[in-house]
Amino acid sequence: MFIKQLYTNCLSEAAYYIESEGEAAVIDPLRDIDAYVELAKERGASIKYIFETHFHADFVSGHLDLAKATGAPIVYGPDTDTRLPVTLAKDGQQFNIGKLTIKVLHTPGHTLESTCYLLQDETGKDHAVFTGDTLFVGDVGRPDLAQKANEITMEDLAGMLYESLQNKIVPLADDVIVYPAHGPGSSCGKNLGPNTTSTIGEQKATNYALQQSSKEDFIKAVTEGLSEPPSYFPINARINREGYDSLDEVMERGLSALNVEQFKEKMEQDAIILDTRNSSVFTSGFVPGSISIGLDGRFAEWAGSILPFDKDIILVTEQGKEKESLIRLARVGFSKIQGYLDGGFEAWQSAGETADLIIDIEVDELAMDIPFDNHLVVVDVRKEVEYADGHVKGAINIPLNELTDPGTMADFEEKHNLYIHCAGGYRSVIAASLLKRQGIHNLRNILGGYAKISQQEGITTEKDTAVLN
Repeated sequence: MFIKQLYTNCLSEAAYYIESEGEAAVIDPLRDIDAYVELAKERGASIKYIFETHFHADFVSGHLDLAKATGAPIVYGPDTDTRLPVTLAKDGQQFNIGKLTIKVLHTPGHTLESTCYLLQDETGKDHAVFTGDTLFVGDVGRPDLAQKANEITMEDLAGMLYESLQNKIVPLADDVIVYPAHGPGSSCGKNLGPNTTSTIGEQKATNYALQQSSKEDFIKAVTEGLSEPPSYFPINARINREGYDSLDEVMERGLSALNVEQFKEKMEQDAIILDTRNSSVFTSGFVPGSISIGLDGRFAEWAGSILPFDKDIILVTEQGKEKESLIRLARVGFSKIQGYLDGGFEAWQSAGETADLIIDIEVDELAMDIPFDNHLVVVDVRKEVEYADGHVKGAINIPLNELTDPGTMADFEEKHNLYIHCAGGYRSVIAASLLKRQGIHNLRNILGGYAKISQQEGITTEKDTAVLN
């Protein structure tokens, strides 16, 4: 028996490769399938099945491309509604991988088709369960992502999730390993734990959702305090249900090297300029109108939350990072990338083109400016709950995902001096680039974000206990 978790940090996503006797299965593959194909090749195995736990909302699955590359069928659980060429498994149905058995456990709740896969060893003993978004380490899948499409309520789905967990998951032996589809940072749950694997016994003892005394208590616990899901989730779920262009086609278009003049032509055609360089590099110089989303952070998630899916995108990247930028965009469903600036920002500069920049300041400068600048406005782009847990007194909270709406800028005046920050500095650079794109240039980016602000003498901070309670 060979099991490998293939974890992608920027999406907090876990795919799995299972193998026995030269036969393999892949569970919840990402859109870029090379890692699974190459692993099977290295180990002298053939991929026999592709199992999907549900229609993912936070990334585009690689099921279609992997099936085309290997000939393996795509397996979904009961109640799956799709026109794609998939195998619809029955609850309790078994699939053999070498000497191993994979048993289908239909566990509706996160979505109607949500399914877990129970792995049994060659003796028939339950060894591990691949829980998708049904059960995470320390949490369960949120039940608010599917009700609109299926005309059922969040509470309905939460009730289904309770029954699924109690009837299919909790009865498993304590030593059964739990392999979830996501880890910490994922928006598919409320507050996932720090680990990416666990056991049934550990989850029974520590997971708040498994410790509720009744179905009613469970529904209340899992539905309270849910943040707004990223705006791209419905788009990705639809793509996974209906299909998509092959990654090879997306890469062929997107890896077109554009010289400066060709790049400018695309700009004139209203293409979005996406700069994927490190946020600290971006601030010192960039193509005017660019949106900064650096590869050094949760790149794909923020791209999906901020960028339009129906507009052409052109890239400015660190040289050698063009392919990585494309793949990570494709993972969340972007397919209209029309090329990249050949030679990067350095080529733009060498051509004598106009550049823009963002002024970075240290927190001690903010401390010195606050008492003397009557037009100073601190803009905190963290989430509401982060802001409530501690913020600069008088700061305006505009979460980053809301900055794409020009209406949020209505209260800013030309006389205002904007000092922008997030938690550590990544989101504030994205925010500053969005503001500049909307014509607001009198701004500064606070280096180190609230992590440093909270330690700086001379800056008064406060909490919003009403939100925290």
